[in-house]
Amino acid sequence: MVAKKLFGTSGIRGKVGLEVTCELALNVGKSLAYYLGNSGSVVLGYDTRTTNRMLDQAICAGLLESGINVIKIGMVPTPLVGYATEKLNADAGIMLTASHNPSPYNGIKLWNKNGMAYTSKQEAAIEEIYANKDYISVTWDKVGKLSINNEIKGEYVDDLVDMVDIKKGLKVVIDCASGAGSEISPLVFRKAGCEVTTLNSQPDGFFPGRNPEPNEENLQTLMKTVVAIGADLGIAHDGDADRMITVDEKGNVSPFDSLLALISKEFDGDIVTTVDAGLCMDESVKGDVIRTPVGDVNVAEAIIEKDASFGGEPSGTWLHPDFCMCPDGILSGLRMAEIVSRDGKLSELLDSIPSYPNIREKITCSSEAKIKVMENMEELLTSAFDDIVEVNPLDGVRLTFADDSWVLVRPSGTEDYIRITLESRDAKRAEEIKDICAKIITENLWRNLFFKLFFFFSLFFLPIIDYFSKT
Repeated sequence: MVAKKLFGTSGIRGKVGLEVTCELALNVGKSLAYYLGNSGSVVLGYDTRTTNRMLDQAICAGLLESGINVIKIGMVPTPLVGYATEKLNADAGIMLTASHNPSPYNGIKLWNKNGMAYTSKQEAAIEEIYANKDYISVTWDKVGKLSINNEIKGEYVDDLVDMVDIKKGLKVVIDCASGAGSEISPLVFRKAGCEVTTLNSQPDGFFPGRNPEPNEENLQTLMKTVVAIGADLGIAHDGDADRMITVDEKGNVSPFDSLLALISKEFDGDIVTTVDAGLCMDESVKGDVIRTPVGDVNVAEAIIEKDASFGGEPSGTWLHPDFCMCPDGILSGLRMAEIVSRDGKLSELLDSIPSYPNIREKITCSSEAKIKVMENMEELLTSAFDDIVEVNPLDGVRLTFADDSWVLVRPSGTEDYIRITLESRDAKRAEEIKDICAKIITENLWRNLFFKLFFFFSLFFLPIIDYFSKT
């Protein structure tokens, strides 16, 4: 049995020194090696975090000690690890990153030889090996070989540029958050014919310019710069550049759902998205909309199973199966630039997408409390509304109402939050749904905390009180 779950919705992730340590990295390397049969090769890359060099050495040692050949590709965006794993015919890939989390965090994400992230079943197998310490060390003459590949970066850049046709001179501002896309993303856009201005494009694991989460609060400088220089488009990456969010020519951060719907219109066939995607998807795409639990690997699995043309999450994590099954924020940005250069102003293109009041809220909740809080959430939510037409427990609890409003309550897989995502055709109705859900979550959280405190009180203090009452 696995003592503690390692993987969340996007690999292993946590604070360095607490959840993520060199010992963990070493043993995850050994566990992956055992899973691969203690033979073959693994591509290893990392983002700009200050703790990546030590984790890189630790996980590399675990792999080599277990007979796995390691191909190091250095500081690269996450999509390059997926691309390189497939291109170099490796047996697996490893990316050391905590994506959009702040500097104290780091993580480990595993990739299949087709460039797709490890599935939940594969992660469970790794967890079991890790928990049981099934890994082995090979003899001295069977230790894996270490090599460094710098050429794959150039191949990735060239292949990306070949994917798009952008009119020369499109003015683009790129904010890389001092993350893993800092060197490659501006280069790719310049090679594709864009006139590029960069922000936060010096690799720095302290993320001095802004937090790596690409949201409106963190993108104020990008928004102002786009307007100030008269740019056609602004593009923001997260810490490892597997995500992309745009800023239009007016300096507005693009609505996540509308942006996803706009790119999805480019593809024939079915489109895969997650349960937190909005109504505009159903009203915009050419084929059917297939919804999955949150997480890029869930989207990837559905793309393969349904032979879909494209897939993505509203967060800006998009998969391009015609290129690679790894989410790629750089290719996503290139394709948005291609659309703008061909069809005109981004603000007008987004205005053509149906848009409804949309709320995304999060309530702080520890990882330990999430399970208890969510245990009876479906019952609490369904009893609070009288116009529910559908209940979907695929990922958390998603309710659809008679007026087409919907709400999703789910625990974050990467952070200490319970997330509320909802949409309605009426702003007042949206606020009402949000307030009811937030109240239920908060009350349930406090109720569970009360019972926990009462339990400890009963365990430690009642025997003492009982003893003194008898003396």
